[in-house]
Amino acid sequence: MNWLFDRLFAAGAPDALALEAGAQRLSYADLQRETARYAGALAALGMRPGDRLAVQVEKSAANLILYLAALRAGVVYLPLNTAYTLAELSYFIGDAEPSVIVCDPAARDGVAALAGGARVETLGRDGEGTLTDLARGRPGQFETVARGSEDLAAICYTSGTTGRSKGAMLTHGALASNAETLAGIWRFTGDDVLVNALPIYHVHGLFVATHVAMMAGAATILQPRFDPAQVLAALPRATTFMGVPTFYTRLLAHPGLTADATRHMRLFVSGSAPLPAATHQAWEARTGQAILERYGMTETGMNASNPYDGPRLAGSVGPPLPGVELRVIADVAGEAGEVEVKGPNVFAGYWRNPDKTAEAFTADGWFRTGDLGLIGEDGYLRLVGRGNDLIITGGLNVYPAEVEAAIDVLPGVIESAVIGLPHADLGEGVTAVVATDAPLTEGEILGALAGQLARFKQPKRVLFTKALPRNAMGKVTKAALRRDHAALYGAADKAM
Repeated sequence: MNWLFDRLFAAGAPDALALEAGAQRLSYADLQRETARYAGALAALGMRPGDRLAVQVEKSAANLILYLAALRAGVVYLPLNTAYTLAELSYFIGDAEPSVIVCDPAARDGVAALAGGARVETLGRDGEGTLTDLARGRPGQFETVARGSEDLAAICYTSGTTGRSKGAMLTHGALASNAETLAGIWRFTGDDVLVNALPIYHVHGLFVATHVAMMAGAATILQPRFDPAQVLAALPRATTFMGVPTFYTRLLAHPGLTADATRHMRLFVSGSAPLPAATHQAWEARTGQAILERYGMTETGMNASNPYDGPRLAGSVGPPLPGVELRVIADVAGEAGEVEVKGPNVFAGYWRNPDKTAEAFTADGWFRTGDLGLIGEDGYLRLVGRGNDLIITGGLNVYPAEVEAAIDVLPGVIESAVIGLPHADLGEGVTAVVATDAPLTEGEILGALAGQLARFKQPKRVLFTKALPRNAMGKVTKAALRRDHAALYGAADKAM
């Protein structure tokens, strides 16, 4: 038995629609056949159970099939953000030591230079490439490799406050239990159709959206990227939608969003970043439906969710999921403290990093999330901040230390502080405050970062100062910077 793969295909009727991507329509039987071919291709490349498969390709049906094939072949899937530069990729490849890397055909030469002993294959946005060519020559049957609940299914890299990315080891059991729980509490069935406009190199789009739909035998409309008009065009054929807060603010800005346009929908889910209360309220006023906000992270999957039945409270992420325990560790009872979690959804630790793994867990086995929150008398968790400097912009995580390290080495820079500031569209706008005594310009800083950092990590604005504010201990007071520049992204950015 393959713990996760078999569960993903258990509910779907063979002839039921599983995936629609543009003109492609694949049943669950079609997915079984195609995953067999791609799993056979991975085996033909010499991949064995436990080997790592690094994938940095554009979103497509073939990309999703490749992920499912990796599960089927027993290899460990390593999804990489398509925005990562070659400089960033070199670290992930060196750390994970994949035996096969799959990239866009146009990036092959650059990736091959970093690959070391790994085999490099290609897969384009159109589903074509050397890997597809190899898969076409394989039979439509493959003996699924047995994997247990404790075996690794994926490694997802998540940065730390030091700026050095850590590979969260996600097991078959953790991913399966989380998806089964969510499918149950969100009432997914084989009659559902999910619009998935999320990236599938990210936990939200790959593990939450894909797994939950498949666990119920539901269909997915896979869209290559988020486009408000395309999402609205798909809604009459759909029942459910998952997005980050930015998706909802941009849909609200579209004149096509009406109660009539959403009348076929039974569920809108938001996650990956805090949903502003104003967005929650505006959505309900426009559509008559309340967005269901949930809370999770790379290391744990989902931890809490507002209820399907019952009040969905703006500013709250709801009670813990069934089988998941949450606690808040505060100096004073009733005050905000660090949120800790325990349950079958929690990851197995950081790849080849026992020290960071040990730091992440308490002596009694709870995972330290780094988030600050309160659990009210109603049992709902309310997040009030983060114990670290994590910035969530457009649903993607940015760790300031990584950006600061890239800025601080530039000529004329004394030091920098990178902060997140309120942004009506992105949730938080990445902002750099640079101390300098040289005539630097914003354009010079941004130009220097363009080839070093993924676009979403690059600051939207660069501000200059003679010296950064510090406390009595000599530490930069980022809270003061956030307070002083809180209104930087005002009305002019709301339409961006």
